[in-house]
Amino acid sequence: MMSPLLSAQDLTIQIGDRLVCRNANFEFRQGECWGILGVNGAGKTTLLHTLAGLRAPEKGEISLNGAPLSRLSRRQIARQLGLMPQDTPDPFPANVLDTALIGRHPHLSRWQWESAADIERARTALTQVELAGFEQRSVTTLSGGERRRLALASLLVQAPGLLLLDEPTNHLDLRHQQHLLRLLRQQAQDGAGIVMVLHDINHVVRYCDHVLLLFDKGEICQGLQNEILNAEVLSRLYDHPVIEIALEQQRFFASA
Repeated sequence: MMSPLLSAQDLTIQIGDRLVCRNANFEFRQGECWGILGVNGAGKTTLLHTLAGLRAPEKGEISLNGAPLSRLSRRQIARQLGLMPQDTPDPFPANVLDTALIGRHPHLSRWQWESAADIERARTALTQVELAGFEQRSVTTLSGGERRRLALASLLVQAPGLLLLDEPTNHLDLRHQQHLLRLLRQQAQDGAGIVMVLHDINHVVRYCDHVLLLFDKGEICQGLQNEILNAEVLSRLYDHPVIEIALEQQRFFASA
């Protein structure tokens, strides 16, 4: 078995008096697509930020490709791990192509310009997220959904081995939600590790092979999605009745 892209040992994360996880151990590997589920305020975003090295855990250690995350520089981390936050504000006016190219910065030296190959990589990523032809558009003219797709394009240009995504379907219409999730699933099939916070249980069922559930008081449940997700577990997770529906050899979950 391949060594994990990222592993957590005895990890405890806390927000004020709320435990996100306590003494947790888990591993994310190449080719895996993980979905993180939990109620509002469970700490899903805080978990992702901790895994990305943006905040320190209260206890435990996180390793990235076998190296302690706390000992790596931000540039070293960014070459291996990419984070797509819930919202991506525009720090300064720029066009779409230049914004996508920001993803190459961890791979360039301080005064190095993007190469023709970098520009081609950015154009390819924009095509993948259906923003071809938008290259010279100012990001300030984009809709919320278009900005979301641009954020993913920049992450694809960054080309990390592990992608952490916080509610990647935010602001997207139905077709673009499915397109983005299929694209991320393809990234996993091509060898990347994907970890994403989602709110739609059925998106997790359809696109994720692994799941991590955040319960109350630091309890987590993790493993293969098709072995863990059921109406009983989800009803306890959300403190609300959930039913399972079978249709044409597929399963769906809905509020009872």
